[in-house]
Amino acid sequence: MRFTMIATYLAIIVTTLVLMCIYIIGLLSENLYSSETINMFAKANIISETISDVWGDGTSATAEDKFSSIVERSLAGTNIRGVVTNTSYTVLYDTNKESELSGKVFMRDVLKRALDGEQAEIIADGENDMRLISVAVPIATSGNIIGGVYLAESVNTIDDTIRSTSTSLIVFSTLIIILIGMLSLGMSYIITSPMEEFTAVAREISKGNFSKRVNVKGRNEIAQMGETLNYMCDELGLLEEKRRKFVSDASHELKTPMAGIKLICDSLVAAENPDPAMVKEFLSDMSDEVDRLTRIVERLLVLTKLDAGGNSLKLEEIDIKTLINQVVKKLTPIATAKDIVMYTDYHDTDFAPMLMDYDKMYEAIYNISDNAIKYSPEGGFVHIDVTADSNYLTILIEDNGPGIPESERDRIFERFYRLDDSRARDTGGTGLGLAITKEAILMHNGTIEVTNASEVGSIFTIRLPYKISAV
Repeated sequence: MRFTMIATYLAIIVTTLVLMCIYIIGLLSENLYSSETINMFAKANIISETISDVWGDGTSATAEDKFSSIVERSLAGTNIRGVVTNTSYTVLYDTNKESELSGKVFMRDVLKRALDGEQAEIIADGENDMRLISVAVPIATSGNIIGGVYLAESVNTIDDTIRSTSTSLIVFSTLIIILIGMLSLGMSYIITSPMEEFTAVAREISKGNFSKRVNVKGRNEIAQMGETLNYMCDELGLLEEKRRKFVSDASHELKTPMAGIKLICDSLVAAENPDPAMVKEFLSDMSDEVDRLTRIVERLLVLTKLDAGGNSLKLEEIDIKTLINQVVKKLTPIATAKDIVMYTDYHDTDFAPMLMDYDKMYEAIYNISDNAIKYSPEGGFVHIDVTADSNYLTILIEDNGPGIPESERDRIFERFYRLDDSRARDTGGTGLGLAITKEAILMHNGTIEVTNASEVGSIFTIRLPYKISAV
């Protein structure tokens, strides 16, 4: 990854600098050549207009005498060569005395175009590897072309300027590339070093080692990734701890009835000529253990389904009074057997139907009410109170049992947790009912809490989001 980052940065920078240099050199070259060409055209036109005024003045002076002062004055201080010809391409005046072209024919394509009425220019290679800008303009009088002005100048100085600028740009770009390369290398180490640490921690997580943590520095995005990874480690560690505890508790719960069944079987096998009454008693005990084992397995399957994502709600409009009355009807025989009074209080309120999963909510209220009956003394009571406001439906389930110590109130919703283990086994409890209850209520976006009554007993409070419809 580090090499990829450096290569990417450098490729982007090199491409940008190359394009920038090409653009700058092209723009500089165009401006320099254009500026010089415009300057030469200006001088050529000045010479052409001045010469046209003195071309036929009737004096006895030679053409060279008439034109020399005009051309020399216009080209003073420059290295421009000036040539004046007539329409027959005969040189009338040439600033380059060494060429000895006066009176001779001087043919140039750019001059021909000027004598045809154009203002022409050309950049071409001359003698001794010299590049020249050549311009030519016609000399006209009374609308007739009578000659031409040809100017030529070496562009070597312009080319030297362009080459010097190109060299400076190349050196500057090279320094930038080196600097960017060093910065990219440093940045890649800054960015990839935490990633390497993340990778190492991820490998440890994949091996089941959830104790590894990333060293978080700063508050940038990488630090946030590190915090997220650490949080994931914490959650996975907690989940693994819960999984191990669940497996341990489930194994223990399943082992107890299995051990009871094994003991009964061994006792029957070891007995010689067992009494039929004893066999019947043993088989009855075995049936109780099988029922208990079945209850544990069923509850485990429910929790496994919830943990596996099978927690979608089958929502339908439910009359809460009807649901609670069904729970009371189901549990009344059990309560009557212990001489426990089970009653409801709806405060003469007609509750509008609300959306909920009937089976899950039925089981939640059933589990709490069943526990209330199991742990209340004979002659006690179980009271279910239902109220509602504009936001919540509140269900209170009160008993007069032994109550729940404050330190244990959060733990009673843990799987397999029992306040009194031996007593729970006597009543057939699995330690899973309240865990399933809490899951069902949370799925409905509700809350559940438990408090002790003013004197004896416990009060379970269920609050579900609700709005009363106008009756």
